[in-house]
Amino acid sequence: MYIADQTWPELGDYVAESSLAVVPLGSTEQHGPHLPLATDHLIAEALAREAADRTGYLCTPTVNVGVSPHHRQFHGTMWVDPPQFRDYVESLTRNLAYHGIDRVVFVNAHGGNVQHLREVGRRLRDDGTMYAIEWMWDESIPDLVTDLFDHPGPHGGPKETSMIMHIARDLVREGELDSARDGGVVDLGDDHLREHGARTFYDAIENSGNGVFGDQTDASPEAGEELFEAAADQLVRLLSWLDDQPIDDLLAPVHVDPQPGSRR
Repeated sequence: MYIADQTWPELGDYVAESSLAVVPLGSTEQHGPHLPLATDHLIAEALAREAADRTGYLCTPTVNVGVSPHHRQFHGTMWVDPPQFRDYVESLTRNLAYHGIDRVVFVNAHGGNVQHLREVGRRLRDDGTMYAIEWMWDESIPDLVTDLFDHPGPHGGPKETSMIMHIARDLVREGELDSARDGGVVDLGDDHLREHGARTFYDAIENSGNGVFGDQTDASPEAGEELFEAAADQLVRLLSWLDDQPIDDLLAPVHVDPQPGSRR
């Protein structure tokens, strides 16, 4: 159920019966010469809408701009700073709590958002507002990703390329797959990441001239469909599990009892 398509009485009927919502989040950032800047938020929205359609749970509009300053050197990349992103998502999610939602899944498709969504979830849980957790699509199906691709890449690689081929193939510049591979980094090894135990880079361009990693020529719409269906299945299972949990079991545990003999 997509919230923006409903009327307010219909939503009243929903919260009378259910208290769970999904919030898709992504980014608007460079994904190499072959993929649109919309890649992450297209994936997040497609998975969230699919899971909501299968289950009947509520789906909100997508947060399209995320924490992406590490891609800022590439044309068109948009970002918000982490404090503003956290505050915005927290405020949006508190809106849902006001209307009767007490559990939320952040359906995320951008790695730069992860730690900030977890922080928002902690804030909301710790003050007793609701239980909100972050879910990242590729982390739900790691074995399938490694089975399908020798070099999946952490950004703009064949897993994301295949997903967009499945979701919005007309947006993939398929004639640029070779140049994406050859101008990027196929295998991002430890030598690209650290010196003597220290992470020495901050931005994607410091490791990849065109901003992407992996072998994009391994991508296919068939692989994208397999990834999409497997990830959607995992999300549906997560929603079902979360809906079954008593809310008191999800919120922050109480402080431990004082040690024997201690004074209050």
